[in-house]
Amino acid sequence: MGGGGQQTDRIAGTNGRFGTYTWEEVQKHTKSGDQWIVVERKVYNVSQWVKRHPGGLRIIGHYAGEDATDAFHAFHPNIQLVRKYMKPLLIGELEASEPSQDRQKNGALVEDFRALRERLEAEGCFKTQPLFFILHLGHILLLEAIALMLLWYFGTGWINTAIVSVILATAQAGWLQHDFGHLSVFKNSRWDHLLHKFVIGHLKGASAGWWNHRHFQHHAKPNIFKKDPDVNMLNAFVVGNVQPVEYGVKKIKTLPYNHQHKYFFFTLSLPLSHLVSYYVRYFLCYTQFYSVLWAVLLFNIVRFMESHWFVWVTQMSHIPMDIDYEKHQDWLNMQLDATCNIEQSFFNDWFSGHLNFQIEHHLFPTMPRHNYWRAAPRVRALCDKYGVKYQEKGLYEAFVDIVRSLEKSGELWLDAYLNK
Repeated sequence: MGGGGQQTDRIAGTNGRFGTYTWEEVQKHTKSGDQWIVVERKVYNVSQWVKRHPGGLRIIGHYAGEDATDAFHAFHPNIQLVRKYMKPLLIGELEASEPSQDRQKNGALVEDFRALRERLEAEGCFKTQPLFFILHLGHILLLEAIALMLLWYFGTGWINTAIVSVILATAQAGWLQHDFGHLSVFKNSRWDHLLHKFVIGHLKGASAGWWNHRHFQHHAKPNIFKKDPDVNMLNAFVVGNVQPVEYGVKKIKTLPYNHQHKYFFFTLSLPLSHLVSYYVRYFLCYTQFYSVLWAVLLFNIVRFMESHWFVWVTQMSHIPMDIDYEKHQDWLNMQLDATCNIEQSFFNDWFSGHLNFQIEHHLFPTMPRHNYWRAAPRVRALCDKYGVKYQEKGLYEAFVDIVRSLEKSGELWLDAYLNK
């Protein structure tokens, strides 16, 4: 019982012999090349599988030595298909005397959350309304067509160029690629992957593989240093209350972090373009009206507006929240600590691509976004039952909180840098 990861896996795969394990034994297997996870009390050796995992090797590694049941259900819309791939990885199960949750997690809360997910599935909250996404894609293509028609009829004057820039930025294909990337549109995930590559690649000019690698990690361990790439600021910012002090004590001063809430406004328009097809389409269309230089300028103006829009919307629910190292929380508490909602309105739903329901999106990432509003009251009731803070803000307050949070983190850094 226990033993080395590779040896136990070989025994289980050839002789059908399976062991029983304690949490203490499972938690010994967290290093690269020796990683076990637990799903529904069954123990799996994923040491080699991580290299072939479609979602990337890091996301599984983030759950090594832990109960990954809720993450498993959150990311896989076709559970039965995934189980077929898991069978050869099965090496045993938890001992009967062991709790289903590791590290003193609240078992009643975890079970109530799983029961909530089952109820939402039974009520059809994970079923897609195809017309919603067809109309969304149609409106993106329509806006791009309108932009070209305006240039065709009214020319490239300053006023018309400004109008075209706003129209192209408003197309905001980022929300739709997000839907496909989360496999929340089609029953067959192959179609989601295909449309995701089309929208993010040909309409946005970014890499689907790059997005998957980063974004799934973010959802698996939001706002957790060394696990969530979105809080890896490459020394451009310090965030939360812990990192600023660490940087200050270590005398790290790559940038004047006490002014980061000011230069934040000027660092949001970095291009994320990778695919040649995007550039070919763009320049074939717009060099019909502009010189290459002016077409490049138009591209950067549109990207500047898109980037600001996208970053403010995505970060208003995360940067002001708790950002720390791994605490090994249950799925509900982990997501609620790292996310908050923005008040619902027709404008907020449209403006944020329904990411004003960030809590529901993080708890149920494969749920179609047009159903978040149905899940929200149930989630809030569960949070109230267990004293978990369910935070909701106005849109303006959320934007202001980004700046306030960066300012506070900058002050913590400066104090530690000067005095510790």
